[in-house]
Amino acid sequence: MLIGQIRALALVVIKKDNKVLVCPGFDKIKNQDFFRLIGGGIDFGENSLNALKREIKEELDVELVNYKLVKVLENIFIYDGNNGHEICFVYEADFKDASNYEKQSFPILDSSNGMTAVWVELNKENIEKIKPKGANLLL
Repeated sequence: MLIGQIRALALVVIKKDNKVLVCPGFDKIKNQDFFRLIGGGIDFGENSLNALKREIKEELDVELVNYKLVKVLENIFIYDGNNGHEICFVYEADFKDASNYEKQSFPILDSSNGMTAVWVELNKENIEKIKPKGANLLL
């Protein structure tokens, strides 16, 4: 997270039945679990779709198809006691290889702390935990 700067992100909603693929997280200061959509930062000179394709390749080593930009969100938040500000381009997409829907989890390949993406049920409790705030309107 960049302190004192606005960060541009490209994120994706990947659905399977009544589930969505997310990365679990935990805010130590708030003592609170949350789920973050898959994706990451947009580099200078890169458009949001190309950034998302790059991030998905780096994080999951898979290809997506049927990209559709569904929402642009402004996310102002506090995480682990630090202020954050993001502009999030949120897409929907599908796995190119349908066998990926059978996987229970995906290691985040560029994570230094062993993060894993998992499918979570789209029930009221889980939807409230999805970040960025406002992305739950897509589910």
